[in-house]
Amino acid sequence: MEANEAQELQEHAEHGAHEETLRPVAFTMAVLAVLVAIATVLGHRTHTEAVLEQNRATDQWNYYQAHKIRSNNTELAADLLGVVALNDKDGAAKLAKTYADHEKKWADDLKGEQDQAEATEKKVDQAEARASHFDLSEALLEIGLVITSVTLLTRSRVYWYLGLVFSLFGIASALLAFAVK
Repeated sequence: MEANEAQELQEHAEHGAHEETLRPVAFTMAVLAVLVAIATVLGHRTHTEAVLEQNRATDQWNYYQAHKIRSNNTELAADLLGVVALNDKDGAAKLAKTYADHEKKWADDLKGEQDQAEATEKKVDQAEARASHFDLSEALLEIGLVITSVTLLTRSRVYWYLGLVFSLFGIASALLAFAVK
């Protein structure tokens, strides 16, 4: 065996050893890339959920306002009926009772509609909080992925460990998103 061949074999063995030590880093990067994709999708879906819930809340408040306007109009008509002298006292009494019944019904309905609109707004706040956690998770996982990739360039495992720390915080943020109530 010549000297060149021995040196080539030694370099090849050293290169293979470096590849072997970097295999966990490459696997970590692949896993982190998948986690980034998952966090991104969950974040987008949660933002969409927040927008849809906001639309529902707006619709509910509009429904509340429409009933409030109807209630006010009925109250005004009842007040007007009380001041205007009518020839048909029985008809006026029936009409006044009808207006009073409508006012009572709408007062009850308004409270329920207001509660429903406020509950929908709470869902919006929850979805936005979850989306923020997923956004933070995505950013931390991306940072972890980039720092981990520096390990391939520098051959220093410090960057791998540092990338893992960022990634763990990213995973924790994603898990916290599921805990938001």
